[in-house]
Amino acid sequence: MPKKVDRRVQRTHRLLREALLSLIREKGFESLSVQDIIDRADVGRATFYAHFDNKDDLLLSGLEGLRVSLKDLQRQAHSKDGPEDERLFAFTRELFAHTREHRDMYPAMVGDRGAALIQQVFRRMLLDLVREDVKAMLPRGSGGTASVEAAVQFTAGGLFGLVMWWLEGRARDVEEIDGLFRRLAIPAVTAALR
Repeated sequence: MPKKVDRRVQRTHRLLREALLSLIREKGFESLSVQDIIDRADVGRATFYAHFDNKDDLLLSGLEGLRVSLKDLQRQAHSKDGPEDERLFAFTRELFAHTREHRDMYPAMVGDRGAALIQQVFRRMLLDLVREDVKAMLPRGSGGTASVEAAVQFTAGGLFGLVMWWLEGRARDVEEIDGLFRRLAIPAVTAALR
């Protein structure tokens, strides 16, 4: 049974994340200090450091919640029966919905150290999720090959690029961009695994 997080801890994390996000919108990530964040959240310095090492750690903690949520969706899809096309990349709709919800953060993040940090972690998260889906497509007992890893890198890179392109306002809604990704990615991965 998963360990329950104390409500006070949840509240502190929420206050700190909300303060961070509002300050990023106003000033950008790079110019922020921990003092700015704790002042906005109205929590003490010791409280901040009891939960996070620095502002980068706080920033990345938000992505960890997204990663856990996407992994859960992926596990649920893999446990279901039905066509492979429906189970494959089941996490992407939620990924695009999260992106849409936070799209106002994009201009504040572009070009500063926070953006590079988020992009690095985001890419790694996408690689891990795509790798799990590609492995699930492989016949039982077959090992990874160069073509399997090439399919993973190609698909995750394409997903990352599509998210960035979409953030620039190139598509209208979540369903449209998710459908576009699936139409492009599933045949590509299927072809690479033949």
